[in-house]
Amino acid sequence: MTAQRQLIVMRHAKAGELPGGPDIERALRPRGCKNAAAAGRWLAERGLTPDLVLCSSAKRAKQTWRYVSAELDDEPDVVTEPRLYDAGARDLLAVFAEVESRIRSLMYVGHNPAAADVTEILTGEPADFPTSGIAVIDVTVPWQELASGGADGLATLVASWQPRFDAP
Repeated sequence: MTAQRQLIVMRHAKAGELPGGPDIERALRPRGCKNAAAAGRWLAERGLTPDLVLCSSAKRAKQTWRYVSAELDDEPDVVTEPRLYDAGARDLLAVFAEVESRIRSLMYVGHNPAAADVTEILTGEPADFPTSGIAVIDVTVPWQELASGGADGLATLVASWQPRFDAP
């Protein structure tokens, strides 16, 4: 089957600790900033600019998107979605199912284990998601049909990227 839609799943870049502070406010480390920009360049080199970005409300996810987007040629619509912060894979699929059918390319910027789990549910293959990791998935069904779970061969992993882990 021919892909009708494309889902780009990205785990936020490397964040620091925030002793005594709320987890949602953890900020990117310098390595995270560098890796997020490299991820953006990788997407740009492949012409992978989404129509819509659903970004977690966590500070580290929003910062990741800022560095990624600075490398892209176009500016997609971005929705900062609080439900994505603590979402599991099934929650993500339910949010993806709310996306308008006119959207052909959707990007999720969020957290693990949800990023790895949703990728595995859709593709049937285990997924490794270090910080800044990306999976590009071709989807042959409408977004609304993802809410039911497994894609039964209707989604295929077509590309992935992980940062090089040089010295911090």
